[in-house]
Amino acid sequence: MAIRNILTSEDPVLRKTSRPVTNFDKRLHILLDDMADTLREAAGAGLAAPQVGVLRRVCIVDLGDDDGLTELVNPEIVSAEGRQEGREGCLSVPGVAAVVARPERVTVRARDRRGNEFTTTGEGLRARAYCHEIDHLDGKLYTEDVIRYLTEEEMAEGGEE
Repeated sequence: MAIRNILTSEDPVLRKTSRPVTNFDKRLHILLDDMADTLREAAGAGLAAPQVGVLRRVCIVDLGDDDGLTELVNPEIVSAEGRQEGREGCLSVPGVAAVVARPERVTVRARDRRGNEFTTTGEGLRARAYCHEIDHLDGKLYTEDVIRYLTEEEMAEGGEE
């Protein structure tokens, strides 16, 4: 499909609350396909529609594991358990990484691209990714929850983002 521009943290769109999706049509499918292409091109783990300038409650997560790409339309976290601290980065905050606390396990209720409701549960990195992307839909960046920023040396060591 198409690669879309990813907005950076200075853009006020990223601080706005997204509206629910009401039409599960070709326009939504194009958005989801473009977001998947954009995420692959940027080599990220997740992407929310506001990051590409669309204020709709749509996000995707792809951790490169057996679960593949997960599309979440109108997602809401229905349960959260435990606590983990882990490294996070964001395509909208390039060149920065930090340690952030998130639930260890979350269950999300969402709809797929056709409007069918489903639930999915994520643990560890997947739980963190779900929370991170859903925060974007509420106009929140991970930088609001930083425990500590990583040094350049720590960032060079790599790891999950």
